[in-house]
This record gives sequence, C-alpha cells and structure tokens, in this order.
Amino acid sequence: MKKIVMLMVVSALGFSGALLADDVCDDVMAAIDGYDSLTTALGDARDEGNGGFNLDMWATVVATDGTVCAVTKTGAGLNDQWLGSRVISAQKANTANAFSLPGLALSTANLWAPTQPGGSLFGLQFSNPVDTEVAYDGDADDFGTVDDPMVDSRIGGVNVFGGGLALYSEEGGLIGAIGVSGDSSCADHNIAWRVRHALELDYVPDGVGSPGDNIIFDLKAGKGSSENFSPSGFGHPVCTGAANITINAGMVAENPISSPISE
Repeated sequence: MKKIVMLMVVSALGFSGALLADDVCDDVMAAIDGYDSLTTALGDARDEGNGGFNLDMWATVVATDGTVCAVTKTGAGLNDQWLGSRVISAQKANTANAFSLPGLALSTANLWAPTQPGGSLFGLQFSNPVDTEVAYDGDADDFGTVDDPMVDSRIGGVNVFGGGLALYSEEGGLIGAIGVSGDSSCADHNIAWRVRHALELDYVPDGVGSPGDNIIFDLKAGKGSSENFSPSGFGHPVCTGAANITINAGMVAENPISSPISE
C-alpha cells in the first residue's frame, strides 16, 4: 500500500512539473508564433549569406528560467547537420538568457574575450554545466522535432562563442533566448540575429556591442606577444577570415535591432 501511495505521489509531482514547464514556455512560444514559425525563420536565415560554410543548422529557444521550449533544425535527416550542435544550440540559448537582463543584453559572442585566460570572466565557461541526462535523453528520431526530449527541461551550460541571443518583446521585456549552432560561430551569430529579427523579438534595450549585443571584431595582437587582446573586453575572433566583418555589418544593416516602445 505504501509503495502504491509513493508511486502516486511521484507521478503527481512529475505531472505537475510538466504543467509548470508548459506554463513557463507559454509566453515565449506565443511570442515566436510556435514551432513552425521558428523552423521557417531558421531555414530562411540559413539560406542567406552569413559567411562560414553554408551548413544546415540547429536552433533552440528557452524561457526565462532556462527551460527548453523548442528545438528545431533545417536538414531533414538527423545527420544533415552536426549532431553535436543540437546540445550546443541549447547551451547557447541558456547562456544568452542567463547573462542578459531587462536592461542589458549579452550575446554568447560577447563572452569570448572576457572568458579567455586573464579575462574578467575567466572560468565562467566552466560554471553551470550542461545536464547530460537532459541532453542525451530520449529517441534520436525526435531530435529537432516538436517532441524533442530536451523540451520542458532545463539544459544548463555556458557557451562563449557566437550564436546565442536574448529575446526581447516590444516593451523591452526579456522573454527568453535563442541559440543557433551548426556552422562557424560567426555564421551562427548572424543566423541567430536574422531569426530574432524575423520573429520580431529584437527590441534590445542596451548592450556592449555596436549595436546592442552584436558580435565585436576588435581582437589585436598583444604587445610583445602572439596572444590576442580585446580593447573593448568583449571581442570575438573573425572565424573564417576578415570578410566576416563586412558580412556581419551588411547583415546588421539589413536586419536592424528595434527600440523598445518605452524609449
């Protein structure tokens, strides 16, 4: 009898936990207009000129508490895009949400320089580890679908290269974040930026980039050293070459961030 009661309690707790996760995701899923809208925006963004290698992509959206709300991909097959990038996309979304505020947005690209040895945030990338049980649970056939096993769970993780952006409503409210992965980190950032713009969730209040939480290409060789340093403190490598600076500038000009209506 005691075992039966215990099983009923555990089952009830699990059920209530799922309901709470659904409630947490309601706002951000309504804001992105659902899974299909996210998938379409990702596919459209991937088809643009983003630098990198022109590869298929993964994208993950999280709510403000880090709960995974949607995972999608552009390729039809599981291995049409780098399989490892599924979890990386979730990690990027978690990071952008965890280190952005209603008044200050930090992209994962902004975290590259400060997390290098000697940087002001060195060691951040080792905090908040990915929950591997969440990351690798479930049937792989469901990866990147509406039934992705990561959905309704917190993935955790900290990523410190391009591809993660916070999502902001028209009122400037932080409603979650998106993480994109599958190409060079510079291309990932550009694709995430395009997707956020298409979803009309780029009302970024402020940030360390120009503009907002954009990637910063300011790494320079240190004096008497081959090591790079970032004058801004928030720089990022140019990935596949200096052409990415021009590509990013053109992409941002075509997809400018919006000002919250409170401004």
